[in-house]
Amino acid sequence: MSAASPADPGSTILHLGLGSFHRAHEAVYLHRLRETGDRTWTIVAGNIRADMEATARALIAQHGEYTLETVTPDGERRYERIASIREVVPFEPTLVRLVEVGAAASTKIVSFTVTEAGYYLDPSDRLDLAHAELRGDLEDGTRATIYGAVAAILSERMRRGGGPLTLLNCDNLRSNGARFRAGLRDFLDRRGEADLRAWVEANASCPSAMVDRITPRPPADVAARVKAATGIDDEAPVMAESFIQWVIEDRFAAGRPAWERVGVEMVASVHAHEEAKIRILNATHSCIAWAGTLRGLSFIHEGVAVPAIRDMARRYVSDDVIPCLDSPEHPAPFDLAAYRDVVLERFANPFVRDTNQRVAMDGYSKIPGFVVPTLRERIAAGRSIASTAMLPALFFAFLGRWHRGELAYAYQDGVMDPANAHAIFAAPDPLLAYCRDPPLWADLAGNDTLIAAMREAFARVEAFVDD
Repeated sequence: MSAASPADPGSTILHLGLGSFHRAHEAVYLHRLRETGDRTWTIVAGNIRADMEATARALIAQHGEYTLETVTPDGERRYERIASIREVVPFEPTLVRLVEVGAAASTKIVSFTVTEAGYYLDPSDRLDLAHAELRGDLEDGTRATIYGAVAAILSERMRRGGGPLTLLNCDNLRSNGARFRAGLRDFLDRRGEADLRAWVEANASCPSAMVDRITPRPPADVAARVKAATGIDDEAPVMAESFIQWVIEDRFAAGRPAWERVGVEMVASVHAHEEAKIRILNATHSCIAWAGTLRGLSFIHEGVAVPAIRDMARRYVSDDVIPCLDSPEHPAPFDLAAYRDVVLERFANPFVRDTNQRVAMDGYSKIPGFVVPTLRERIAAGRSIASTAMLPALFFAFLGRWHRGELAYAYQDGVMDPANAHAIFAAPDPLLAYCRDPPLWADLAGNDTLIAAMREAFARVEAFVDD
């Protein structure tokens, strides 16, 4: 187990992915540690893509500081000025400043927030070369993906003798540290970078982590509330629910902040926590977003208030997930039924106003990542999958609306092949074609038990939509 770092003063965390979640989560934990008097660590942050440029410019003007608004399910709002980001790096495609910071000996951790789709991994945790930006990084040396960006940082760090480094995932991918490491190895092997691959094996650790805080895109009126409550004209405020959690495997190559002093759980294995969070919270979140969209709703809390949607989510967890994660042979380390109830209470928070559009995105990553493991385990045990089948049945109905141009908002999916998705609905039996789609189901594609359960589930979804 690594101790909280006695690193030299001025230790840096370089964070890639300067979005709302990072500013409501990792940056908040470090700010609170600094408020205890431990000011050893600061953050330098930037993006590897040209998005959120207006927010980045505002943060640069505010010297990295911003206001966090949190809200409880009862509507109690709290305002906190976050000052843990020392430098905001404006985007430019060569990432020269990010590489420079990451290569510096004073940088001990490179953390990153990546969507599930942003890992470009197939079911064997090898890179899926169907994506042009990944091929560009491999073939042309661009830095548009997390692998291209991190490889550039590590290559320069090796050249400078910058020393060991921790690569820390802050996202929802299951076993994110191990799977990122597998993707990075594959990336370096495909580029023939044997020396850098050997350096990574000897000098870089990749602990897995579980992160949790509902963080919607900042609503238009949050700045006015910040001004009214604090008197500050903040051009880059962020808002989130009051709940926050971070569980990290304590395997750091070059020291770390004493995060446990501010509530971070440092553990030997994150597996039990991440399985519960991914299967209960993340999958349920998607269930509510897809179902709410089908009912013409805009916000997650609206869906939770519909008894039929809440019942779908609750039955999925109670009937199928809890028996998978809590058994006499492998008892859960905490009360999963209580966790389920807390999750639904959080989703019901009307003040967060998290949108179905945000949560519904990337279904082609979420079905295989969040839902298929439960289906696979239940089928292998000869148990019913009726309750879990409702989730991919909802996504099938949702995808059908996308295919017909009937969604009320633009659907974003980083790994979906639109031509392939449209072809599903052009097939003689679209539901059968859907159930045979390898990108969604991997080894379950075409499984007879899955197909039968999906036909029954989709009939229930149609009745739900028409109700």
